[in-house]
Amino acid sequence: MASPEIVHVNGGNVKTITGAKAAVIDFTATWCGPCQALAPILDKLATEFKGKVSIGKCDIDENPDIAGEYGVMAVPTLLFIKDGQVVDQHAGLLPESNLRQRLAKLSA
Repeated sequence: MASPEIVHVNGGNVKTITGAKAAVIDFTATWCGPCQALAPILDKLATEFKGKVSIGKCDIDENPDIAGEYGVMAVPTLLFIKDGQVVDQHAGLLPESNLRQRLAKLSA
């Protein structure tokens, strides 16, 4: 079960999360094994970084237009957003320690 801190990104709220001071969007799919491995890590970090970094998940099958808008070609893809601008992106699974460091840098 996803953390209540995770925002389910869709066409109605994508501008809200991308406009946050610091945010990460996880482009994911239910059929993606690495995405499923990343989910509990993001849940844990969403709680840890609550109030500092907004974390959202965007299912590419439900929201192909959003994935296309950001040029997402593989899942999982993480977009790191600061002050409304994409400042970094990573395709593939990240270890928890690496992701924590990126979130800390993003929230600084």
